[in-house]
Formats: sequence, C-alpha cells, structure tokens
Amino acid sequence: MYVFMLRLSQKASQSLKENMNRSNVHLFDLPDEILLIILNKLNNIGVLYSLLDINNGRLNVLAQENTFTNILKFVSIDDTSLINRFCIDILPRIHRNVKCFIFDPIFMERILLTTDYPNLIELKIHNFHEEISLNYFTNKSSLRSIFQEQITNLILINNDECARTCSSDYTAKIYAHILTFFKNLKILRIIEPSVVSYPPLSLCYFPSTTFSSSILTHLYINVQTFDDCLCLLDGRLKQLTTLFVTVCCAFNYSRTIHNMNKLPNLKCFSLQIFYEFQPYDRIASLLHHRNSVIDGTYIQHDIFDCMPQLHSFTFYVCTYVETVDLSYKLSSEDIQQTLMNIGLQDVTSIVNYDCDSRVACSIFSLPFQFRYLKDLGNKFPNIVFSYVTYLHVKDNDPFRHEFFVRIAKSFPLLKYLRIYNVRSSLPVDLMTFTSDNCQLYSTIEYSHLTTLDLSCAHREYVEQFLNETKIYMPCLMDLLVKLDDLIAVTKNFTRNETRRNCTKVKTLFIVPPRLDVEGLCDYFPSLYKLTIFFKCEEILTIND
Repeated sequence: MYVFMLRLSQKASQSLKENMNRSNVHLFDLPDEILLIILNKLNNIGVLYSLLDINNGRLNVLAQENTFTNILKFVSIDDTSLINRFCIDILPRIHRNVKCFIFDPIFMERILLTTDYPNLIELKIHNFHEEISLNYFTNKSSLRSIFQEQITNLILINNDECARTCSSDYTAKIYAHILTFFKNLKILRIIEPSVVSYPPLSLCYFPSTTFSSSILTHLYINVQTFDDCLCLLDGRLKQLTTLFVTVCCAFNYSRTIHNMNKLPNLKCFSLQIFYEFQPYDRIASLLHHRNSVIDGTYIQHDIFDCMPQLHSFTFYVCTYVETVDLSYKLSSEDIQQTLMNIGLQDVTSIVNYDCDSRVACSIFSLPFQFRYLKDLGNKFPNIVFSYVTYLHVKDNDPFRHEFFVRIAKSFPLLKYLRIYNVRSSLPVDLMTFTSDNCQLYSTIEYSHLTTLDLSCAHREYVEQFLNETKIYMPCLMDLLVKLDDLIAVTKNFTRNETRRNCTKVKTLFIVPPRLDVEGLCDYFPSLYKLTIFFKCEEILTIND
C-alpha cells in the first residue's frame, strides 16, 4: 500500500476535485501531473518494463517523460529477459533523457554500449572492486570515451575488503588512477557497503602530485591516517568545495610536517576520526598541544584558520588516551568549555572511561550526521542520533536495562549493535534465566536491528537481548555470540522466551568452537550459515 503526499498545481488540483466528486473514478481519470508523481514514487525500471507498448499512448508518453527517466537503477536484477528488453527496445527510446545510471558491474558494459547517452554525467556502481578499475578504467576500454569525456559525478560502492589489500598499492592503482583517467570528474564518492571498511586512501609516502586534481569540487572518502587527511588539505585539490573524510586508523603514520595552505574554496567539511593510543601522541605533537585531547583549541587553529570560507563544519572525533598519561580527571564539561570559547554552540562531547586504563573522548557537531558511533558508555547526552545505524557500546561499569531503553529511543534507525562489557549488574547466583522476573521490565523493541554482536559481552546481556519479554528484535538476521552463553540462556535450545528473537537469524557466528550443537538448527529455523570461530579466526563454516 502506497501513501502519497502531493503538491499540485492549481490546474491539477481543480481537475482532481472534479474527478473526486464522481462515483466511478479510475486511474486514467487523474491528470498527467498526478500520474507522473505516482509513477515517480515507484521503481522506474519496473514501470518502464510494464507500461511501454501496452497500447496506451498516454501512459507510453508519460513513461518516457524526462523527469522520470533521468535516473535508471539496475541493481539486484537476475531477470535476463528484463535486461534484454531494456537494451534492445527501451534504452534506445529514452537514451537522451538518461543523466544517471545506477548498476552492478555485470550490467555496466552492455548497458553503456547499447546506445549513446548524450546527457549522461553520473554513474553509481555497486559492488565495485579492483578488477573493475583494471578492466574498464583504461585507455583500451570500450567505455573509455564515456568515462573520460562525459562523467562528472562518480559514486563507487566499494566491495573490496580493507584487510585483503595494501592501502598504498590500492591508492596508486585505483584512487590516483581514477582522478587521472576521468578527465572531467568533479564529484567523487567512495562509499562502504556495510560496516566492513574498504581500503582507505593512503598518501603519506607519495609525492604531492599523487591524487591531485584541478577541477574536483566534492570528495567523500576514507583515509588511512590523520596525515593522509592533512595531505588532502595541502593544495593538491585546489577547487575543492566539499570534503567528507573518515580517518580509519593511525597505527602507521609518518613524521612529515605538512604545509597547510589556505583553502579559499572549501565551504563544507565533514570529519570523522577514530584514534587509538599511539596516534594520540602524534596529534598532540602536530598541534603543539598541552595534552592529547582534541578540543576547541585544535579546531580553531588547524581548521578554521586554514579555511576562511568554511560555513559548514560537521565532525565526529573519537580519540583515546591511557589514564596513566592524564594528570587530572578529564570531564566532558572541560572539553565543552573549550568548544564554547571559540563560538561553537551546536556541539557536544562525551568522556567515557571504558576500562580501567583508558578513556575515550568524543566531540561532535549537532545534529549528529554520521552512521557510526563508537565506544558509547552509560553516560551520554539526551539527544536523538537520527542517522546512526552502527553503534558500539562499551563501559567499565555494567549496563542496566534502563540503558538499553535509552539506546532504543536515542537510536531509532539502529541496524548494527556491538556490546563490549564483561561486567554484570546482577550477582551470579541470581542469574537463573527464568521467566519469574520478566514483568519487572518494560519490553524494548529494536525495530530495525539486523546484526547483534554479543561475542565480547557478559552472559547477562545475551539474556537481555534474546529474551523477548525484555527486548524484541523482529528483523535480527546476524548474531555473534559465545556458544556456552547461547546454550545457557536458551536452556539447551528449549526455552520459549528466547525462541522468537532467533527465528529470523540467517547467519550465526559462535565462539569458542564446539561441535556439540544438537538442537541448534531447529531453534534457528531460518539459519543458512553457521560460522565457528577460534581466537577470532574462522575455522568452520557450514552452509545449509
């Protein structure tokens, strides 16, 4: 069932009112403007396939309308006859309207060579991997003229895994080559398909001419280190107006001193950083700061002063320091004050002592506009994180039921949750996993949660999440958990209260390895993949 909100012209509105007064109104009685709005709410590939050549001249014209055919999406299509008809019959008729293609690489060559597309300027390629670049982004490619002369906006959903390739090699062969090969590229977006990161950009050991462009205006990309982020700001991208960058890690960093030139054209900057231990010292030395906490002083000196035209700065910086290096008790109020001192009002900070020896310090702009949030503890501000789909919670103190109530309310679109907490809020002798105390809790619903990682969580949290009287997860498909905890909480796969949350699980990762899993498959009726890990290494995968 579709519900449409329509904004109509006066003529269309009057026509609609007249038709609504009739008792036998049909779809074809609606004015063209309304029909086109309805069609644009549907999948245009399906509409084109269904409506063209059905002996209705009006629908035939509407289906080929410019605003309806300027973006075509061919993703997750396994119908050969559909692709054949599009390439033979439909695309040659609408080719002048097409401005953007969204497709899987397996369709790319056939679709792009079907006819000419004089107005095509944008490509979005799903499941992009290194071989695509090596095979098609070359001077010998049959698609060379389209890539080099027409495409100004390139979006790659990168499916290459970070752990399987060297970032510097990937930078030279793929990223740097793309900026050289696409002669008119102005917008480049490299996007990760899931929580698994793609190979980040690594520039530190290359000359300043690497990954450079005189026309690129928008860049969205992951980089290896903080140094790599500084490289992007050293003048090699002179026309850059918008930069969205995520610093993935920083265990390998150089000691190069970067010459930070003024960036007069940069107007929108989004920065996301996660730093562990050693990089903290690196940032401090770069900034000549009195400690290793990134705060308002850092933002003023190394961002605002270098970007005089900047009018939009969104950021999420999560840095870590060992408590032994702190000479005082760090608080979010301290950091908040430095941010207010430079006039930043729509920002906040979180300080989380997530273990005995480490403190995680986060500062971010409001509203929070990133998909990830890491190392969130028991204490966090009362705001709604509307964009976050991936959340990692960790604390030295145990999480109570009320904490997960707040998580459900504060993260309404949460899809991936990882819990890292080995401390229980209950004495061991009270952990009987019976239904007697179920009514003590209000049931929480995580409506969108598809992946739950409890592999580093106390058994109490396995009980919290699998017991449907406490938490209900209607979309849970991937579960990571210690097998012994799973057996205990489900009472050897017989307990009714934990059964419903397991019914849709398709992928189960269990640690440590045990092969005596009798009753498991019956308890997980949708299971098609069982993966057993030992010391974080996969040792056995069973596909049903």
